[in-house]
Amino acid sequence: QVQLVESGGGPVQAGGSLRLSCAASGSIFSIGTMGWYRQAPGKQRELVATITSGGSTRYAESVKGRFTISRENAKNTVYLQMNSLKPEDTGVYYCNANLISDWGNRWEDTWGQGTQVTVSS
Repeated sequence: QVQLVESGGGPVQAGGSLRLSCAASGSIFSIGTMGWYRQAPGKQRELVATITSGGSTRYAESVKGRFTISRENAKNTVYLQMNSLKPEDTGVYYCNANLISDWGNRWEDTWGQGTQVTVSS
C-alpha cells in the first residue's frame, strides 16, 4: 500500500509560481526515478520532468528554464518548483515514482492521484 500524495496545486495567474510536492509513504524498499507528468483536458499525459535517485534531471522543452525538479530522498519526496507559469501549463499534475516495496521483488510504476494547476491569463 505505497501511496504518492501530491500537494501544492491550485489557481495562479500567468507569471506566477507554484511549488508542488509529492510524498511517498508506506513500506518502501527503494525509490528510483521520480517525476512529474501533466495532462490537459482532451490531451495525452506528457512528461514534465524527472529526477533519478542520484539527482540527474531532465525536462520537457516547454518547461526548461522555468521549472525545477528536486527531491529529498530521506523524506521520499519530490518537488516541482514552477515559475513564470503560462496558461498552457494548466492541467492535472501527476507524481510518478519507480519503486520497490519492502515485500516486492520488482520495480513498480506508481502514480499519485494528481493535483490541479490552473494558470489564468
